Amino acid sequence: MATTKKTATEKITNIKLTDLFPNPNHPVKMRDDDSFRETVQSVKERGVLAPAIVRPREGGGYEIIDGRRRKAASELAELPTLPCIIRELDDDATTITMVDSCIQRDEILPSERAAAYKMKLEAIKHQGQRNDLTSRQDGGKSEEAADTVGKETGDSGRQVQRYIRLTELTPELQQMVDEKKIAMTPAVEISYLKPEEQVMLVTTIDSEQATPSLSQAQRMKKLSQSGELNDDTMLGIMMEQKKPAWDKVTLGGEKLRKYFPKNYTPQQIEDTIYRLLDAWQKRQSGKAAKPQETEPLDKAG
Repeated sequence: MATTKKTATEKITNIKLTDLFPNPNHPVKMRDDDSFRETVQSVKERGVLAPAIVRPREGGGYEIIDGRRRKAASELAELPTLPCIIRELDDDATTITMVDSCIQRDEILPSERAAAYKMKLEAIKHQGQRNDLTSRQDGGKSEEAADTVGKETGDSGRQVQRYIRLTELTPELQQMVDEKKIAMTPAVEISYLKPEEQVMLVTTIDSEQATPSLSQAQRMKKLSQSGELNDDTMLGIMMEQKKPAWDKVTLGGEKLRKYFPKNYTPQQIEDTIYRLLDAWQKRQSGKAAKPQETEPLDKAG
């Protein structure tokens, strides 16, 4: 039998763990990571401090909207019940609440964030249609809804839409994005390829042992749109040697500061670095005729 107590705003009910069920559409996988193990230890020592949010479930019991990790931790801690707040929410409100509770976690994968954002965007649009807030899905309304989706995490509407594009990737390519083998920007361009072209790309990536750069992804997208992307054109693009990304080389101010007096201005630091580089280059040029290991930069003078 469930026991209840009231807070200043909502009633908290202790519900049997056997009466609590996960949401089958949750976009984030449960992981047995350090964070979860810390939750288990905390529950064993202090119990569940924050109540879960649930809603009545068809067929009996309750569906967990926010709190499935707390339920799993309670099971491992051998607790019989979980403190819960029961809310009467429809499917759209449930999706929005569930997504807001999970996308703020640091360890969420890009593919999971993409799926969560897509679910929330569809729920918000559906709510708008039911309440006659929108009569058509024009660009302005879509951007406004996307801005609302990213509000909880500080992502712009444009960034939300970029994440949602990742849901158009095949599972294999999504995994490469999650594993940081493919960067976000080229992944968005690749998402515009047809499914069969994405399968072709996975095969090409495997054979060439290389993933596409932004420029390569953009050219493949363009060829796909013109109907000219095939095995040969894709292989030709992927076989190109990537140019060194010199424009992406940056020197962090905090790291540089430890090598210079505190009273040095940024201009003095920059001038000193260039003098050291000039001296280093001259020394290397003088040694060009003698094959030997390059002298470290920090010993140049």
